[in-house]
Amino acid sequence: MLDSLSSALKARIADATEATFGVRIDDPVIDVPRDLAHADLACPVAFELAKRIKTATGAKRAPRDLAATLVEWLQAPGRLPSGVNRLEVAGAGYVNVFLDRASILKTLIAGNSAARSAGTGKVIVEHTSVNPNKAAHIGHLRNAVLGDSIVQILRATGHRVEIQNYIDNTGVQVADVVVGFLHLEPHTLDEIKAIPDPFDYFCWDLYSRVGLWYRDGNADGRENPEKLAHRAEAQHAIESGHGPIAEMAEYVAMRNLEALLRTMYRLGIVYDVMPRESEVLQSNFWADAFEMLKAAGAIHYETEGKHAGCWVMRAEETESDGGDDDFAADKILVKSNGLVTYAGKDIAYHLWKLNRIPRDFSYRRFFEYPDGHVAWITTPDGHEAEAEHDSFGHGDRYVNVIDSGQSYVQDFVKKGVMSVANDPKVADSTHMDYEKVGLTVSACDDLGLPLSDEERKRSFIGMSGRKGRGVKADDLLAMLERNALAEVRSRVEKMNYPEDEQHAIAHKIAVGAVRYFLLKFSRNSVIAFDLKDALSFQGEAGPYVQYSAVRLNSIFAKLRDDSIEVEDPLGRTGDERISELLAGEENADFWPVVYLCAQLPETLSRAAAALEPAIVARYAFQTAQLTNEFYHRHQVRNEANPDRQALMIAIIGLVQRTLVESLAALGIEVPERM
Repeated sequence: MLDSLSSALKARIADATEATFGVRIDDPVIDVPRDLAHADLACPVAFELAKRIKTATGAKRAPRDLAATLVEWLQAPGRLPSGVNRLEVAGAGYVNVFLDRASILKTLIAGNSAARSAGTGKVIVEHTSVNPNKAAHIGHLRNAVLGDSIVQILRATGHRVEIQNYIDNTGVQVADVVVGFLHLEPHTLDEIKAIPDPFDYFCWDLYSRVGLWYRDGNADGRENPEKLAHRAEAQHAIESGHGPIAEMAEYVAMRNLEALLRTMYRLGIVYDVMPRESEVLQSNFWADAFEMLKAAGAIHYETEGKHAGCWVMRAEETESDGGDDDFAADKILVKSNGLVTYAGKDIAYHLWKLNRIPRDFSYRRFFEYPDGHVAWITTPDGHEAEAEHDSFGHGDRYVNVIDSGQSYVQDFVKKGVMSVANDPKVADSTHMDYEKVGLTVSACDDLGLPLSDEERKRSFIGMSGRKGRGVKADDLLAMLERNALAEVRSRVEKMNYPEDEQHAIAHKIAVGAVRYFLLKFSRNSVIAFDLKDALSFQGEAGPYVQYSAVRLNSIFAKLRDDSIEVEDPLGRTGDERISELLAGEENADFWPVVYLCAQLPETLSRAAAALEPAIVARYAFQTAQLTNEFYHRHQVRNEANPDRQALMIAIIGLVQRTLVESLAALGIEVPERM
């Protein structure tokens, strides 16, 4: 609302500078003053106008005089945009803007503030994309929570979004677990199927043991080439899609994937479709992309040197970090042994996302959520395929949530896609990167992770799935829920909440705690997760913001008990009286609360443009802080003046809705009571 009003005001001010002085200043600066008692907005355009006039004519003009002329022109009938009440000249030449506060408040209460973005086309958000070889860990949670929050924010700003989770079911991580089942702890496929849940926990342990086995039992030793040959053998068999090794890998990957979806659903995270790497290869998507890259001259075959026998795409930069395949200046897309690299398969996948490959996958239902939503998965052509499904892919742009360590590869992938599809769809697509997440020493102690004396001196404890050093996401969520339940029980002991409601509240608090903690930091911040900080009911934490909204619910419940009107509190209060109350000195803190609530749509738009959920998290916390200050200063139930009480009830209702909507954009629910 404020953004559209500000845009309209800028256009009128530009008209004013042109009409009065013959100098059009497009997009003049409009600021929000620190003290809203002085004005709602302030425009320093007269200072810029004075500079332009002096440059053009050499004449010096006082900015204050220029501002007075502009104000006189703008305040002529019909020139001020709707929502602006009056203008004043202030200081050395500022144009102060005073809004029609009563009108804005009523518009906000009516729910007409969220001017939704003209988001055209489909945005494909790919996130999580965990290797389906073991249980998810806390690092995966940051990816999934960031991705899901961007989905919610984009949808809240009017975009159509498809959620994809790319499944690397042919990669080296799955191959390593298969090697474990074949050589380290031999199992037949039937024996693997008989392993009880949690199957993903079993694979977690096996995967770390395989990593040690490759190094002959020495975690810091070199990998044994003879043992590594088993990995290559398994990976070739898996990529072919045929034979007992491929069948074993398929079962292991899909059972781990089911566990992953259950884990993520605990956080409210769902997916629309899960393209699999196996179909990118076996259903000829890579073959199509390969021919397109060759036709565009983007890749070439090396006949000599260290990349002899490889298909490579030359980087614009010639620097290299030492020749590693993932970060080489000449990017390998097909190795000399015929294996297609991660980057090669990703180029094909992204070309399909943007509808540049003239074929589609076959799909089957994979997972049905409790609300009936279905997560579809790609399947080999003709293999259990179902014809009735949504149209997947065909996006207008994509957003890939992948950690910062993959930035080089993602840049290279985009370069490869642009070499055959150089259009705005690709240019507008982006890699949404983020930094690592680890644990504090305190969190490691809470979760039972052993630490050395040297590690206890650190502020950040890193994780390593290959070394078995990490926190499984389900374990973290379980501990947060237990701690939240203890907190709930300490607060509701005298209220006699039903047991199932206590558990439901604890679950929402735990989810709010982990999601808010992972989102309140900007994406480029390294995070050390701390359970106590995350679950705090004080300070910048999810439960604090949730509780701020719940406390307002309790106020409304008490007001209803007192038979006080809460549904349409301002129904019998005229605009003039509302404006009078909002301008009153004793109500000086009323308007800042309303003004902050009015900024939610613009906050969501900024977060969507920057792909930065932390913008919304900070806004939610700021709103909660201002709400609590308001709550402590004003006793709504005891207010004697009916008009003032009605206004306070209206503001509280607006704030409660704003908190709920801002948290919803972060994927956080607010319990009815806590």
